[in-house]
Amino acid sequence: MIPQYTSALLISDIHLTPSMPLTAQRFFDFCEKDAPQAEVLFVLGDLFEYWVGDDTSLQSPFQQEVQHALANLSTKIKVYYLHGNRDFLIGPSFLKKTGMTLLPDPSRIDIANTQYVICHGDALCTADVGYQVFRSWVRKPWIQKLFLSLPVHWRRSVANQMRTNSHAQYQRAASASSALNQVRTNVTLEACAAVTRDLEVVNLIHGHTHLPAHHREQLRDQTWQRWVLSDWDLDHPESTLPRASALLINSQGVRYKDLIQHESD
Repeated sequence: MIPQYTSALLISDIHLTPSMPLTAQRFFDFCEKDAPQAEVLFVLGDLFEYWVGDDTSLQSPFQQEVQHALANLSTKIKVYYLHGNRDFLIGPSFLKKTGMTLLPDPSRIDIANTQYVICHGDALCTADVGYQVFRSWVRKPWIQKLFLSLPVHWRRSVANQMRTNSHAQYQRAASASSALNQVRTNVTLEACAAVTRDLEVVNLIHGHTHLPAHHREQLRDQTWQRWVLSDWDLDHPESTLPRASALLINSQGVRYKDLIQHESD
């Protein structure tokens, strides 16, 4: 059954963590004030900076606060969630407590009588062969079961080490060749063409790359439109401009909705 609604908001890459309090507060405000204005919310992955098991929420007041915000929102509108590359271990327990419904990646949806394919976006970055091999392994159920059997502090240590290595690798690649690195870590035309062709849809929405934009693309005789969702970061003005937006779809079409609260708001 394809989800069908008249209006929707889509967000991705919020990367919620206690160390980014301004971003977290904007998310809580979004759940309370902005999201209920639409009929449905789609969260396309990386809701958290990392997730090492549903059992960790019992030990985290911050995760409990996020859970409460989502549970409250789910009493007002329908909320769907897709796994991201940072929080693919979110499981049935957390989903049940928040009221979110898990969708497979990719999924087809119908908003205002137009069909879209939605996904997190990391599977579309097929030029990054090393990451795709890593992704195929960590998505295996037996690997996840083994990891989740470890003590919580071990899991957190592994996650932190992986984040540190990933950031260091990104910095080295960016300094060596920023153009080449962007090509390697961005989606490919071939992957986008394949997913839109397989699901028979000409509109694609994803996150992951942190490069929000609307694209009209073509590969041979196939054409499609692609919208990229923004990541959220309101806590590092010294290194990047504040970012927070959602994609709004209704009978009037598709547009980006600025969620940054300016002083005049």
